[in-house]
Parts: sequence; structure tokens; C-alpha cells
Amino acid sequence: MEALERYVHDHTEAEEELLRELDRETHRRTVAPRMLSGHIQGKLLKLLVRMLRPQRVLEIGTFTGYSALSMAAGLDPGAELHTIEVDDELEELAQSFFDRSSYGDRIRLHIGSALDIAPTLGGTFDLVFIDGDKREYPDYYRMLMGDAGDRPLVHGGSVLIADNILWSGKVVEPVAARDRHTQAVIEFNRMAVADPRVENVIVPLRDGLNLIHVKR
Repeated sequence: MEALERYVHDHTEAEEELLRELDRETHRRTVAPRMLSGHIQGKLLKLLVRMLRPQRVLEIGTFTGYSALSMAAGLDPGAELHTIEVDDELEELAQSFFDRSSYGDRIRLHIGSALDIAPTLGGTFDLVFIDGDKREYPDYYRMLMGDAGDRPLVHGGSVLIADNILWSGKVVEPVAARDRHTQAVIEFNRMAVADPRVENVIVPLRDGLNLIHVKR
């Protein structure tokens, strides 16, 4: 598997130097660097943005900013990306790399709860990348789809991408072994596949991505 992973990396467009530096800084300065999106997932996000050409992107869970920078690189001029991070201790690190990037002017960083902030940003979003608190995944879905009592934050044609959707394989563990994080991820996946307003596919890349398309 290690050789196959190396082959994938060697035959994917090279990682930008700024992202490589951010990867190093994340490993040096954070206690959970594995939360970083990384080279392959970052390239996938960039290409999806290039193909979908969204004008407004919402990211729930900035961490140190790798995925936000990856998506911003794929945006058309004039498009914008709002990214929300609950941990204010990560603000300085993420913003410092946004400021150094040639795509940083497309990114708006917000600190606080996504459930509180996202509804205040106005309008709807063409693309949403969900990578926040796993316990809140079902609440994010309800908020985005307008099932929480407020207006929906997505529209027909919008795409949602939820990360860590296999949760290190815990989604198939016995019920008695499931913690709150696992239970919430399972509930999110159940909500998406049962919702007639959307179509979805789970892609087993890294810890799993749930790609969800809102039907027109």
C-alpha cells in the first residue's frame, strides 16, 4: 500500500510550495496534524472547484487553512470562499498563510460556531465543504438544507462535500462501541441517502468523502 500511495503522489500534480510549508507548520504547531486535508485531497478539492465554478463557497472547519487555500486556487476571479473555524487559537496560523497566498483575497475567515455564523453570511452557497465537529454533522445538514427552521443555505445544483465520513472505519463497528462522533457521522450519512432532495455517493478517499448534489 505504501508503494501504491507513493505512485499516486508521484503521478498527481505537484504540491505548491506554500501548501507544503503549511503542512510542515501544521505538523510542528498542532496536536492533531492528521486533520490536515493534504496533497491528494487538496488537489481533488481544487479540481472540483475548477469544474463546478462556484461563485460562493462555504467551508465548515478551517483547521490551519490547507483545504481553503486549495479550493481558493480553483476559484474564478470574483468568487469568494467563507471559511469558519471554532478554535480561535488557529486563527493566526491560518490567516498568515492566507495573507501570503496569491488567492488569499478570495478567502474570508470567520471564528466561532458555524451553526451561528453561516446563517448570517447572506445568500446561498454553490459549494459547501464540511469538515467541522463531527458531532454537529447532522445539525450542519439541517442548517444547510433549511430543515432547522431557517432559510436554506444551498440551492438546486449546489454540491456538499463532507469529509471523514467513514470515521476511521468506526461507522461499521457494533452499536455498543459507537461514541457520539461516530453516531453523528452515521446519522449524517443516513440523512443524505434517505433525502429525496439530493443524490449522493461516498468516495473512500482517505477517511471518506460524501459527495452530495442538491437536485434542481
